[in-house]
Amino acid sequence: MPTSDTKAVPTATAAAAIAALYAAVAAPVVARGEMAAETLAASVVLGVGLALASAIDLRSFRLPDAITLTLAAAGLALAWALHWEPTLWWRAAAAVGGYTFIRAIDLAYEFVRGHQGIGQGDAKLFASAGAWLGPEGLPTALLYACAAAIVFVAACQLSGRTMTATQRIAFGPFLGFGIWLVWIWGPVTL
Repeated sequence: MPTSDTKAVPTATAAAAIAALYAAVAAPVVARGEMAAETLAASVVLGVGLALASAIDLRSFRLPDAITLTLAAAGLALAWALHWEPTLWWRAAAAVGGYTFIRAIDLAYEFVRGHQGIGQGDAKLFASAGAWLGPEGLPTALLYACAAAIVFVAACQLSGRTMTATQRIAFGPFLGFGIWLVWIWGPVTL
C-alpha cells in the first residue's frame, strides 16, 4: 500500500470521529427543529471543514490554508447570501481581528520564549471563526478551546503521561471544538 494511502486512512478515521462528536453536540438543537434548513446545510459545511482540519492538525501539526481560508471565505459568503446578523462587514472585521489576536499572542510568546508557540494555521482558523461567528462569538470560542486544551493536558498528566513546557500540542482540534460549540449553542452572554 502506498504511503499516501496509509496516511489518509487514519486522518479520514479521525475526521469521521470528530464529525460524529460534532453531530452529537448538534443533535439536541436539530431534533428540536431550532435550525433552519439553510443553516443546517451551512452547519454541515462548517462541521466537515473543522473536523477535517482538526484531523490533519492531529496528524501533522498543520492546519492547511486550503481548509482554513476556504472556511473563512465560505463563512463570509454565507453571511452575505443568507443575510446573517451581524452584517458581512462585522464578520469580515471579526475575521481580521481573530487572525490579528492570535498572531499578536504568538509574537509576544516568540519575544519571551525565543521561538513560535502558535502556528499561523491556528490564527487562520480563528479568522474563520470570526467569519462564521461574528465578533461576539470569538471570546467564547477561545474560552472553550483553551478550557478543552487544559482538560486534555490535565488528563494526560493524571494518566501518567509526562507533559513538558516544550511539548507540542495540536491546538486546531480544540479551537475547532470551541468554534463548533459556539456555532451550535451560541456565545456566553452576561
